[in-house]
Amino acid sequence: MKKKKINKDKIIIPSILIVFVLLIIISIDIDNRKDSNQGIIKDFVIFIEKVAQYPFNAFDKDKDKDQSNSKIIKENINSDIEKDNRELRDVLELNKTLTEFIPINATILSRNKSYWFNTMTIDKGSSSGIEKNMAVVTKNGLIGKISNVSKHSSEIKLITSDDINFKISIAIKTNDVDNYAILNGYDKETGLIKATGIDKTTNINQGDTVVTSGLGEMFPSGIYIGKVEKTESDKYDLSKTIYIKTDQNYNSIHYVTVLKVK
Repeated sequence: MKKKKINKDKIIIPSILIVFVLLIIISIDIDNRKDSNQGIIKDFVIFIEKVAQYPFNAFDKDKDKDQSNSKIIKENINSDIEKDNRELRDVLELNKTLTEFIPINATILSRNKSYWFNTMTIDKGSSSGIEKNMAVVTKNGLIGKISNVSKHSSEIKLITSDDINFKISIAIKTNDVDNYAILNGYDKETGLIKATGIDKTTNINQGDTVVTSGLGEMFPSGIYIGKVEKTESDKYDLSKTIYIKTDQNYNSIHYVTVLKVK
């Protein structure tokens, strides 16, 4: 009797579909599981995503570029270094930029479409020296901080997050005076970052530079965030809300730099 010839396509295509469905199930499961295996499963999914993205990233000139090595980052960190160390360091040492930090360059792997402005996942984790609460920047300034870490991947909580518990201490530079506030909100309609905790009598001007204050944070002062776009008084006229315009395009971030303290 003649043996029936097996059509390889009929085996390969369904197999690929099954693997794809399994990966989707695993990805969904990651968001819900809180057991000790979550990091292992997540790293496996990240590995698959990296393989899928390799043809697109392999020849990208911006891949692995140090995002902290940009004029806007250097200028503002230099400004704070000069202010804090003017009496302690000579002129030559004042030219240092980011010498107290180890830049870890990373590629964005995935984002949750339902929470696009909340988090993003990068392809570096604890094996690369990344830890929770480290600052994350692009060439245009601060975008957030590390919120979760597994061995080969990490999650960034963005400053555009709608998480009311996510706060960053900032300094608004007005006429060489630092006015401190808390970054904790995002207006999706205007694309502006919100800051609160400013006394109504404090003088804040449109165009004032906003940077990290370094107070109570794992990352340094002087990381550029944006410029003051407008101010509003609360309904009781007791305090002000500051709206900040950043130079970031949060829809097209592909590469970031994590700042690790030496």
